[in-house]
Amino acid sequence: MRAAHPDLADHVVGDGVRLGYEVFGDGESTILLMPTWTIIHSRFWKLQVPYLSRHYRVITYDGPGNGRSDRVLAPDRYAPDSYAHDAAAVLDACGVSEAVVVGLSRGGMYGIRLASLYPQLVTGLVLIGAALPLGRPAPGREEIKARFADPYPQDARGWEKYNLAYWHDHYEDFVEFFFSQMFSERHSTKQQEDTVGWALETTPEVLAAEASAREPGVEPERLFDAVHCPTLVIHGSDDRIISHEVGVEAARLSGGTMLTMAGSGHGPMAREPVRVNLAIRDFVERLGR
Repeated sequence: MRAAHPDLADHVVGDGVRLGYEVFGDGESTILLMPTWTIIHSRFWKLQVPYLSRHYRVITYDGPGNGRSDRVLAPDRYAPDSYAHDAAAVLDACGVSEAVVVGLSRGGMYGIRLASLYPQLVTGLVLIGAALPLGRPAPGREEIKARFADPYPQDARGWEKYNLAYWHDHYEDFVEFFFSQMFSERHSTKQQEDTVGWALETTPEVLAAEASAREPGVEPERLFDAVHCPTLVIHGSDDRIISHEVGVEAARLSGGTMLTMAGSGHGPMAREPVRVNLAIRDFVERLGR
């Protein structure tokens, strides 16, 4: 059962890929809730949509590889700039000329690229636990990239499971571990069950394709050079996926406002939805749009 049902559910074709999108509410201002890592689809915004759509028009869409969108295995289709072009196509299909853009984790980079490539579309940018190449990795994640394509240990534990071969051999075990880290707070059983279920709607082959996608050719210190809209950075102090230091650096480089969620992990929109929703609403209202 959904707390809010879309007023419109449709598809748009972006670069040959069908992308499912949904529109809620009819407010004068529009909020675009971006996709995140393909391991989950747009239902992860389920605690934002009902509240925000009472005040604004809210658009969500599934990136390629999960939800109501095509499963594709072309790595370039998962590049951040491709997500930016997809988001622009979704906004165009909805007849939207400008929106406040909200991104979680990898969705933060997608939002930055959208604001950089289509500055006329983005009036404000909200980054939640943004996965950006800034600061130091979260504890335990320092050597993930270096070992990603190596054989995994027979008794793989912890972040050793963030491994290409392990995904193919033990996908469900990996996603259970990953979301236990995403929701580090006590009593997160429901959030973990939801995200594991959504992760099982895609495949390790899709995640492998996404892992091969090219990152934007932009120096980390210059990520925000082409972003000219106001920015709000929200980051949990106990984020075990992307360290809080990354959020601090993002706020510094963007000249944005920093909101630290004390004790929160990587999914504050699910664990502390009221505070996150109010922060987004306050940000939109300050923009006066």
